[in-house]
Amino acid sequence: MLEELNRVLWGPLGVGLLGAAGLWLTVRTGWFQLRQARLWLGQTLGALLAGSPELDRQSGDNISPLQSLCTALGATIGAGSVLGVGAAIASGGPGAVFWMWVMALFGMMTAYAEHLLGLAYRRRQGGMWQGGPMYYLSEGLGARPGCKALGRALAGLFAGLCVLASLGMGNLSQVNAMAAALQGAFGTPPPLTGAVVALATGVLLWRGLKGVAAAAGRLVPLMAAFYLAGALLVVGLHAARLPAALEAIVRGAFGLRAAGGGLVGYGVWTAVRWGFARGCFSSEAGLGSSAIASGSASTPEPVQQGMWGMFQVFVSTFVVCTLTALAILTAGLVDLDTGQVAFSAPVEQLAGAAFASAFGPLGPVFLGVTVALFAWSSILGWSQYGAACWTYLLGPDSLWIYKLVFLALTAAGACADFTLALALADAVNGLMMLPNLAGLFALSGEVARRTRRYLEEKRIAP
Repeated sequence: MLEELNRVLWGPLGVGLLGAAGLWLTVRTGWFQLRQARLWLGQTLGALLAGSPELDRQSGDNISPLQSLCTALGATIGAGSVLGVGAAIASGGPGAVFWMWVMALFGMMTAYAEHLLGLAYRRRQGGMWQGGPMYYLSEGLGARPGCKALGRALAGLFAGLCVLASLGMGNLSQVNAMAAALQGAFGTPPPLTGAVVALATGVLLWRGLKGVAAAAGRLVPLMAAFYLAGALLVVGLHAARLPAALEAIVRGAFGLRAAGGGLVGYGVWTAVRWGFARGCFSSEAGLGSSAIASGSASTPEPVQQGMWGMFQVFVSTFVVCTLTALAILTAGLVDLDTGQVAFSAPVEQLAGAAFASAFGPLGPVFLGVTVALFAWSSILGWSQYGAACWTYLLGPDSLWIYKLVFLALTAAGACADFTLALALADAVNGLMMLPNLAGLFALSGEVARRTRRYLEEKRIAP
């Protein structure tokens, strides 16, 4: 049943909606991600490199922009950025990587709109600023003539699906990937992994968003630097294969004839489907989830917060996922002429084999530690997404119920089947994006107007 649902959601319908939303927002904002690349990179990467004090600004009812970014990145750069890339290559061939890039290019504008609207329509709930699709659907779309009931219905639908997503994609699939990685690296029994992760998560979960954001602000930069250094080393050691790997990505994306005369072993549609599905899974652009973290940020201007959404997609896909893919392709684990995976072990071990080619027996250890950190940060971020949506639906008084369910599934999810967990995550993702994309299409004019006004105020040519 899950496979049939995923074929619908990630067939022409889901892929078409994601691509159309990103393209529509790109056109309406004048190709902002390309024409204003210097602006948004300066406001994000430039601010990080310069150590801008604005990044750490927070108040009693806000978290800092840096904490918001790290919470969103922590939720985004989960197991999908490592194990999911291997699954994309195994299922769609090297060409799936190209379509992950295409998804990210337009997904940057989808994320931009989500973060912009998430800050613009935020509301106070439980003593904290709360934002996200449930608010811009109910307050933004719902303010249109004749759309009040529709906006509220879509907001409630999104919130309900987000709660389920936090338990599926943000919990079960992540702890399951963590358990598999730690078992392969250290022989750690999955039940022990589940129990320890549930306990550690519970300590922070009961402290609320501020506790999770503070932990993410410390954890995410360290884990990203750790992983990127290792991935760069793998690619560097196999640098001679890098041109062939890049060529295979382009060939596979369009089903072109391989250099040796054979045909790439995957169809164009298969590469597109898996590239978009895994691209959405890794960046979350189109789901609307990361806009929940942006709604609690102390950033004063919605357009500036939108730029952080773009940066999030840029880091998760163009940096982390790309390096993961190149590590796998240059390590000799894929036949670059046919696109077939020359690896007999389970898909989730593909990235580990790439690191083993550089680190030897320490490769699985490196990957185990990395996946554990990535997955835990994703669990922490998604716990807050689910909590915010639960609060929207049922109020803060019953939030303890959600927390107990979340922690119980964290402990149990370590023993679930990897394939089932990933299929469940894909299904919930696909369902969750539908109400969010409806809101983005409806509010695209407002996104364009706010963008133009910001550029005019800054005296920047559109």
